[in-house]
Amino acid sequence: MDTLGYEERQPERADIDALTGPVVVEFGTNWCGYCRASHRYLDPVLSGEENLTYLKVEDGKGRPLGRSFRVKLWPTAIFLRDGVEVARLVRPTSREAVEEALRQIAA
Repeated sequence: MDTLGYEERQPERADIDALTGPVVVEFGTNWCGYCRASHRYLDPVLSGEENLTYLKVEDGKGRPLGRSFRVKLWPTAIFLRDGVEVARLVRPTSREAVEEALRQIAA
C-alpha cells in the first residue's frame, strides 16, 4: 500500500500559529480509506500551490496537535492565514470545496 504522505513527526502548535501567509494543515493517516478518497480533491489543488505551506500530519489518539485543532474525523484540512483558521474541510468531496477554501486564505 502506498503512503499518502502524512508525517508521523508532529510540529508544535506554537510553530503552526507562527507561520505567515497561507497554510494548510491536513490531519489523517496513511491507512485511512476516507483520506485516500479525499486525496483526489486535495492533492491536485494544494500540491501545486507555490506560496502555500502544506503540511500533512498523522493524527490519532493522544496526538496533541490534532486535539488542539479539535479534529474528530479524518481527513480534516485546516486552512490558515497568518496563524488564524479561516476555513476547515472535513472529508472533502469536491475539488470546488478545496478551491474555495484555498481562495479564502490566498487573498
